[in-house]
Amino acid sequence: MESISLNTQKLVSLPKITWMESLAKRFVLKFLRGLKKGHLVLEDQGQVFVFGQTLKEADIVAHIHVEDASAYIDLLLHGTVGSGEAYIRKSWTTPDLVNVIRFFVINIDEMNAMDNNRPWIMRAVTALGHQLSPNTKEGSKKNIAAHYDLGNDFFNVFLDPTMMYSAAIFDNKSDSLEVASLNKLQIICRKLQLKPEDHLLEIGTGWGGMAIYAASNYGCKVTTTTISMQQYRHTLKRVEEAGLSEKITVLLQDYRDLTGKYDKLVSIEMIEAVGHEFYATYFAKCSSLLKDHGLMLIQAITIPDQRFEYAKNSVDFIKKYIFPGGCLPSIQEISRCLSKHTDMLMVHMEDIGKHYADTLAIWADRFNKNVDSVKAQGFDEQFCRMWEFYLNYCEGGFRERVIGTGQFLFAKPAVRSL
Repeated sequence: MESISLNTQKLVSLPKITWMESLAKRFVLKFLRGLKKGHLVLEDQGQVFVFGQTLKEADIVAHIHVEDASAYIDLLLHGTVGSGEAYIRKSWTTPDLVNVIRFFVINIDEMNAMDNNRPWIMRAVTALGHQLSPNTKEGSKKNIAAHYDLGNDFFNVFLDPTMMYSAAIFDNKSDSLEVASLNKLQIICRKLQLKPEDHLLEIGTGWGGMAIYAASNYGCKVTTTTISMQQYRHTLKRVEEAGLSEKITVLLQDYRDLTGKYDKLVSIEMIEAVGHEFYATYFAKCSSLLKDHGLMLIQAITIPDQRFEYAKNSVDFIKKYIFPGGCLPSIQEISRCLSKHTDMLMVHMEDIGKHYADTLAIWADRFNKNVDSVKAQGFDEQFCRMWEFYLNYCEGGFRERVIGTGQFLFAKPAVRSL
């Protein structure tokens, strides 16, 4: 459905658009007419277009204000990545970015078709950029540094005092982000059945929140590894300040170079940076590092099995601008790698995707309220809009369940009681 209304007073001062922008606009509007789910209102220089279901029928209602006609070219030539780029440049705005994301997510089949119908040269250039970010040992360092080495002060802006940059778990609606982060850490430790005599290996240190929590509350020894120099230095300082230097060993080392045997292993939202071509290596290495009675828990952002093959070979906004080299596994792919490359069994799985949507909403709110602090660190307006788009993009994905988050517990064959 589409309706058009004109505001003649506004039309008097309309900026001229190029023939290319006019042509792109025609194609984009034609595409939007084909979207059947949700309700979208698009305003452009006094014109109002309405697409999808009626307000009464729709679960999702979204509004877009086109500020510059170049946005149509961005969407037509660069697909969903282009829509994000146009938002960064303020070519379009919205009072509710999450709902805009959700509107397009519920029409994901049509969006994927549009991306696939882009000129092949555009798709090739985008794909090449991702292929130039391989997750070799050297490539992984560069990919991780591109995101996590933005500065500890930057992440302090929106994370809670635990500095956990992963899905929290809200036991109650009234839980603060810090309480929810601590809930998550407690749940992980309980699932791993941590004991004082255990030696826990953590792959993906973050800023030390998991290692410090485990050592402080369960009395176990922890070895944790990262390939981010900023995180390594920050965690060393936190461990020393907590008086846990004898309990916690912090390594600046790739997981592929780890040696030794451990009672338990944890990896919180690190597998997303492994790359699908290295899943087998990752799981085989983790299995080899565990003792015969060992348990391993990973918390992972996942993609539905039906979309894994498509997603691993495509490049979205996140892969291009936020996590170069990143790839989300599917549950089926995790199970396949586990059975083919390890002797471990999956003994427990829990979906916590809704909690991630709530976590991201809080992060985005904190980021927006402290955007001046971000700019004071030297980041410009476009960088801030890029992060705003990223946080809302992810929240919308979790709300509509096109991405999920799970906690997966694996056990070595000798484990008898859980």
